[in-house]
Amino acid sequence: MERKNEIKAAYKNLGKAHNFYDGMMTGTTFVGRWIMRNIWCMTKAENTEYIVKSFEMIPSNFSGKLLEVPVGTGVLSMPIWKTLPNADITCLDYSEKMMASAIKRAKEMKIRNITFQQGDVGKLPYDNETFDAVVSLNGFHAFPNKEAAYSETYRVLKPGGIFCGCFYVEGSNIHTDKWIRGFYVKKGFFTPPFETVKSLKLRLKDMYREAIVSNVQGIANFQCVK
Repeated sequence: MERKNEIKAAYKNLGKAHNFYDGMMTGTTFVGRWIMRNIWCMTKAENTEYIVKSFEMIPSNFSGKLLEVPVGTGVLSMPIWKTLPNADITCLDYSEKMMASAIKRAKEMKIRNITFQQGDVGKLPYDNETFDAVVSLNGFHAFPNKEAAYSETYRVLKPGGIFCGCFYVEGSNIHTDKWIRGFYVKKGFFTPPFETVKSLKLRLKDMYREAIVSNVQGIANFQCVK
């Protein structure tokens, strides 16, 4: 089975959304589907596409040390981490409330090879070159100090390690951009300045030995090797 099909299969046992945020991220509730269509302008297939691209660099036999930052509620990542029983997984988030949902989900799914830590992506509490992979899902558009976040995720990654994930970029969907500026920024959910696909490509290609950036509507995927 191709890796992307394995990832899709992992979500079949996701279960019901725990809260509004989960439904919004997965499009599994009425409101979540409305947001997916009317704010992000995505079909269900496009939503699945950007999620799959966020993880497909992590091989099915991965057995190294992996950091996820931020973990949020774990709604997107826990089904995938469940398929990696030999990995040493660390999940970090600044919000203890969000992380509590991720801890609950990990226990429900009986994921035992995982630890959780409250912390700031701008000052990660780990030594240089600690992790074989760093995954960041929908975090960089919210981080207040993006330069520190780029620097810190790079610092803790081993040479040859994988950096992958996704986040919002401006300039790829005008309708989405209006919602981000008019609602998400004003509510404090997202923090400018934002990358464009072009600026993200330039940044990551300057930092990493290999860097591929693509987008699905207003969400960019990045797949890098240090």
